[in-house]
Amino acid sequence: MERLDSYLDEHFYLPPKNPSEEAQRRWRSAVGAIVKNRRRRFRHVADLESRSQNEHKRRSTQEKIRVAFYVQQAALNFIDGAKHKEYALTEDIIKAGFSINPDELASITSKHDMKVLKMHGGVDGISTKIRSAFDRGVSASDVDTRQTIYGENRYAEKPSRGFWSFVWDALQDMTLIILMVCALLSAVVGLASEGWPKGMYDGLGIILSILLVVMVTAISDYRQSLQFKELDNEKKKIFIHVTRDGGRQKISIYDLVVGDIVHLSIGDQVPADGLYIHGYSLLIDESSLSGESDPVYISQDKPFILAGTKVQDGSAKMLVTAVGMRTEWGRLMSTLSEGGEDETPLQVKLNGVATIIGKIGLVFATLTFVVLMVRFLIEKGLTVGLSTWYSTDALTIVNYFATAVTIIVVAVPEGLPLAVTLSLAFAMKKLMNDKALVRHLSACETMGSAGTICTDKTGTLTTNHMVVDKIWVSEVSKPLTSGKSLEDLNSAISPDTLNLLLQGIFENTSAEVVKEKDGRQTVLGTPTERAILEFGLKLEGHRGAVDRSCNKVKVEPFNSVKKKMEVLVSLPDGKHRWFSKGASEIVVQMCDMMIDGDGNIVPLSEAQRQNILGTINSFASDALRTLCLAYKDVDDFSDDADSPTAGFTLISIFGIKDPVRPGVKDAVKDCDSAGIMVRMVTGDNINTAKAIAKECGILSDGGTAIEGPEFRNKSPEEMRALIPKIEVMARSLPLDKHTLVTNLRGMFHEVVAVTGDGTNDAPALHEADIGLAMGIAGTEVAKESADVIVLDDNFTTIINVARWGRAVYINIQKFVQFQLTVNIVALVINFVSACITGSAPLTAVQLLWVNMIMDTLGALALATEPPNDDMMKRPPVGRRESFITKVMWRNIIGQSLYQLVVLGTLMFGGEQLLNIKGADSKSVINTLIFNSFVFCQVFNEINSREMQKINVFSGMFSNWIFIGIIAATVAFQVVIIEFLGTFASTVPLSWEHWLVSIGLGSISLIVGAILKCIPVKSDGIPASPNGYAPLPGGPDNVA
Repeated sequence: MERLDSYLDEHFYLPPKNPSEEAQRRWRSAVGAIVKNRRRRFRHVADLESRSQNEHKRRSTQEKIRVAFYVQQAALNFIDGAKHKEYALTEDIIKAGFSINPDELASITSKHDMKVLKMHGGVDGISTKIRSAFDRGVSASDVDTRQTIYGENRYAEKPSRGFWSFVWDALQDMTLIILMVCALLSAVVGLASEGWPKGMYDGLGIILSILLVVMVTAISDYRQSLQFKELDNEKKKIFIHVTRDGGRQKISIYDLVVGDIVHLSIGDQVPADGLYIHGYSLLIDESSLSGESDPVYISQDKPFILAGTKVQDGSAKMLVTAVGMRTEWGRLMSTLSEGGEDETPLQVKLNGVATIIGKIGLVFATLTFVVLMVRFLIEKGLTVGLSTWYSTDALTIVNYFATAVTIIVVAVPEGLPLAVTLSLAFAMKKLMNDKALVRHLSACETMGSAGTICTDKTGTLTTNHMVVDKIWVSEVSKPLTSGKSLEDLNSAISPDTLNLLLQGIFENTSAEVVKEKDGRQTVLGTPTERAILEFGLKLEGHRGAVDRSCNKVKVEPFNSVKKKMEVLVSLPDGKHRWFSKGASEIVVQMCDMMIDGDGNIVPLSEAQRQNILGTINSFASDALRTLCLAYKDVDDFSDDADSPTAGFTLISIFGIKDPVRPGVKDAVKDCDSAGIMVRMVTGDNINTAKAIAKECGILSDGGTAIEGPEFRNKSPEEMRALIPKIEVMARSLPLDKHTLVTNLRGMFHEVVAVTGDGTNDAPALHEADIGLAMGIAGTEVAKESADVIVLDDNFTTIINVARWGRAVYINIQKFVQFQLTVNIVALVINFVSACITGSAPLTAVQLLWVNMIMDTLGALALATEPPNDDMMKRPPVGRRESFITKVMWRNIIGQSLYQLVVLGTLMFGGEQLLNIKGADSKSVINTLIFNSFVFCQVFNEINSREMQKINVFSGMFSNWIFIGIIAATVAFQVVIIEFLGTFASTVPLSWEHWLVSIGLGSISLIVGAILKCIPVKSDGIPASPNGYAPLPGGPDNVA
């Protein structure tokens, strides 16, 4: 076993994420020629040649775009010719009311042609020519016309594969092709020697069996492809905000048309080519198109924005000018062929197991054929001599060869790596229904081994439905829970302070009030921004309208590094004012003034500063998220200069309530039971983080809560001692999360899952073994870097992914245990029988049926078992732990020995023991051997549902797939024995013999129960026959 593990580790180990091409090529090389059907076996692994071609195409396209971007206009004129290309307006364009040709419009943006843009009147002129207005957008009734003239926002994709292509793939199996040739030879020789129709039966039986195997295989593969297609379509669902019919709407990128006004913000992927209308500090990452790593600053002087690029910072409105195949991104994506998804570690490991068993099977098949031929030649030489040959001799040799080939069919477990794909597809489909979209196959598998989950707080552990619960302003702290709270606040502070507070709320916000189609007003934005703006609107409703005649001059949007948002506004009197809103400690540190109870601006003394920090900590201890609002008046400013970092006047402190999600505490408890440590990593105040963590059950009495700045200043030796104890990290930057993940994986060899929602979380999501992006709060950049998208942003969904991950791993172990037992018995019984009796008891047709039971049907039955609660009461599987465990070997060897004893006894003493006499006694005993062998597999399939538990029936009757496959197997076995004997070389059995077959098969259940009582040490923990091994005691042993 150790040699098997070391061989698999050496040749078939693949990292679960971002594997090197060298590692991928190594295992492909190790598989060698022991593959029956390459097209089918390697369908779900990466096509390295296609990837290489795609990379070449991408680099070539990037080079072209780089030339277009960065070569001087003179060079462009030289390349394109000095004359401007003329584009005609067709009758359709004019009839639709547009004044610019689609190709010309697309070329303006793709070529960054400022000269032609100005010739058409700039962005305003383009807007007029495509009948769009900056404030109203396009009309919904106009969408179909625009798609007809300017195209749809889709790029050309390869059509889906049809069912018959999967039938063709299944027919590429080399052993089946050889068997078909043998069947044809058998039919020809049979007709010559035995005549019609008797001479056809053997060959026709093999052909029909092959067709049955092919059709069942193709149906299974086709259904899998439909599941993957459905999941792939879900991955491509991206929604964006646009202005249409005068209101802001959320639409699919596929519904986007030329003329739409798109709202862009940090982390968005630009969905189409367009022109910048207006915005704040818009930085675009064009590396996906041009290969340039430096972000591009977009302004009215450089208004060109290309599809496929990403918003690195800022926000803006964009006028769409080209969609789909008229964009450079669309053309690039349509030329790239599918390179396939990276194979998973389990797929690779099982390819290794299949290769080893295949080599053994090939040796046994060759030996079986050689032994049969030697015995045949010796007997022929002793009877009629080798010089005399008959057509029946040729038929015998063909049947021997067919038997040997069929042994290879059974021996090479082609279904092992494909069972992983089947199980993962099933799990991914179920997870999709449970609000988790798995983007990469390996993530579902790896999540079952996760030992640590580093989770965000806001929206993941909490509901993300935020309200301002408390406020501090003018030295007064007020709860806002009662109906009279706002009236009390109005009376407690001066009108000037109230005006300043409302001005700060309305000007310094990324949220906005939009009118829905039914006329209702809705606040759009992040939950925090919505909460503060909604509070401001309610306060204004009580107090009366406030003067909003300020103009925004400059906006520095919030990001997770600065932890603040700042806005510069011009006041009606000509002065300018900065408003800063953000993390309490950061904003308070920038203030040297405050507004007192009388509304006067006074210096911020040290005593008052301590009182304010005490208020912040008081709010935070009540599990409230705290934000501060401050302002600073300035006489002049520079467009290039950053916002000031000192000299601000503190206006207020907001305490925002975000309740813990129902079920989170139980989910965290489930993680503890499963040996998974949950760590909260948040940008919030440490007291807020600790309060929420205690409420969730994350922060224990002996656990450590630390702030990001303190953590990042630790030395590697200090981190090694500290990291195992960290349960909460507050005021953290994305870099701190990345450092924590890197050290957990590197120093402690943990399998780490990480949640993230922002653009800056992308490195940590990419570094982690499993990156989990939030579906609601997450940016497109975060989602693209993630392995799983949590569609409802709920922590309990993450635990569900872990449950299914464990189910996949255990289900594949069950299937491997079942299949290896069949492999061993089929190989040994045929070989031993050939050596001793000169014939194989199981014919080609019978072996093909057994192959289907253990391959396609076995995978469907065992690899699709849903998770149970017991799976979360055992520690996670380690990174390099043996896949085929000692417990599995115990069950495989025990069941194989029992089956070999039963079949051997029937073969060599069955006629005497069962008193079978008559001319057909040999046919009856061979049928009985075949029937008993099949029923041994049926009951062993039930046995394999639990590798350690004695009760194998738990949950079985609620799994309709399993019950259906067992019932179908038994029903078809009856049909084969009783009605298809002519083709399958069987004879009908009496009811007594049926009882014998079923009884011998059912004893497998008793044998299984006895085997599970034999203690087996696995990594120092004895296997328990009554359930799963308990978790090791103490925190040091859980990691």
